[in-house]
Amino acid sequence: MPNHHRLKLLLVERSVRLGSFTLASGARSSFYIDARCTTMSAEGQFLCGLACWEALKSLGWSVTHAGGLTMGADPVAYALAHRSWIERSPLDAFSVRKTPKGHGTGQEIEGGLPADAGVVVVEDSLTSGASALQATRAIEAHGATVRGILALVDREEGARERIERAGYELHTLFTAAELLEVARRAAD
Repeated sequence: MPNHHRLKLLLVERSVRLGSFTLASGARSSFYIDARCTTMSAEGQFLCGLACWEALKSLGWSVTHAGGLTMGADPVAYALAHRSWIERSPLDAFSVRKTPKGHGTGQEIEGGLPADAGVVVVEDSLTSGASALQATRAIEAHGATVRGILALVDREEGARERIERAGYELHTLFTAAELLEVARRAAD
């Protein structure tokens, strides 16, 4: 089974829930996607790293680092960094804190991101795009350059439009509609 298709099935199996949910925004939804249930699993790490690596190579973005707002972006960035090492073209991962540390050096970005880095911002799931854009602001304030945003799942609730309006290229591996189609078929 091709890896991209297996990742889709794993997301449906482990991360997609049908029902009635309140999202972080306060909005109601008939489905919930907790991609961390996939990206933090052993198989999910392998498949996520491979699929993101393949996407990154096809996009042609020149990057040295991958990361985003903790915690959803973390396993995606780590899987991508691991895959890059296997491919003998290493890129390092980093995390952007939601708020800078209140002690020590007060860092907002963890993982040794150099100021001259070319960055791909990664996300597990996009709804409004606010987390990805918060990460881009911190990364650019640090001096690094955001080459684009790569997400596993687009919930198709305005993130693409908001991110593109802000001037960033966005690539997603799956849409919520794709995952929900498989989930609903499996539920029948």
